[in-house]
Amino acid sequence: MRWVFILGSLVILFLMVGFVYSDPTGTPRLSKKAALGERLFNEKILSLDSSISCASCHKPAFAFADTVAFSAGIQGRLTNRNVPSVMNVMNRSSFFWDGRAETLEEQAKIPLQHPNEMALPISEAVRRLNASPYYRKAFKQVYGQSPTADHLFDAIATYEETLETADTKFDAVADGDGALSNSEERGRQLFVGNKAKCFDCHNMEDFTDDDFKNIGLFNGTSLNDSGRFLITRDPDDIGKFKTPGLRNVAVTAPYMHNGIFKTLEEVVDYYNDVRKVVPNIQNLDPALRKPLGLTEQEKKDLVAFLRTLTDKRFIKSRS
Repeated sequence: MRWVFILGSLVILFLMVGFVYSDPTGTPRLSKKAALGERLFNEKILSLDSSISCASCHKPAFAFADTVAFSAGIQGRLTNRNVPSVMNVMNRSSFFWDGRAETLEEQAKIPLQHPNEMALPISEAVRRLNASPYYRKAFKQVYGQSPTADHLFDAIATYEETLETADTKFDAVADGDGALSNSEERGRQLFVGNKAKCFDCHNMEDFTDDDFKNIGLFNGTSLNDSGRFLITRDPDDIGKFKTPGLRNVAVTAPYMHNGIFKTLEEVVDYYNDVRKVVPNIQNLDPALRKPLGLTEQEKKDLVAFLRTLTDKRFIKSRS
């Protein structure tokens, strides 16, 4: 009875703070603030020519990533880097490949204003929202006043915080439900072991250490994006990029900050011996300075394990 009481109290508290609410059938729904953020995430008037929204590049069907190396902003202008997923970002400490934003609210501002993306001044975004009877009413219901810049980005951030996933085969097995196949289990052991070394960087609940690493995709010529260095100006950060989380990685191709690899098989093959692609690498992460020595079967097993990190909603939608 004690646990029933505690659980009931937590549910009441959850509802009181407004994170979720239910329709008459009891189905969980987004909070009003998150629902407003979802509407704004899909709102095209937040781009200069009203042609794209956040969801144009962060496609829900592909774990809120894109399917091309460089996404198209207004007038077909291309982004400078591959669009990362905005799923499982609630616990991240920085955002973008170079970590230029420290909060989700700050992260939401940058694409809005970027000339190759939505290219809309914040003041114009707020003016457009205030010109809309729908948004004036919606913001007053949620925030008690007409649209402001702070509330715009707060709403989008609140929605992005709801995009957490844990309904995967990996999570089910970890909870004692079912088992990995032989190949998937061998891949898991490789992933956490000293041979493949994946877990050195892809750890914690979302398979990222939130750090910045040089994995070899910088040579100063054909690969000339110096990554984190552009933010810190620290020579030790040349060629370093943020470790991405791996949840839903099987549906977020292409991969890396420049979308250079089209498949997980290509990614694993690259990590097996990065110097085959870029022989001379400044600041290369110590874990990658020698070939891993993976066999072809071990590579397949690693890919099989990575596919167990896909949330069931994406398996169903793409089956």
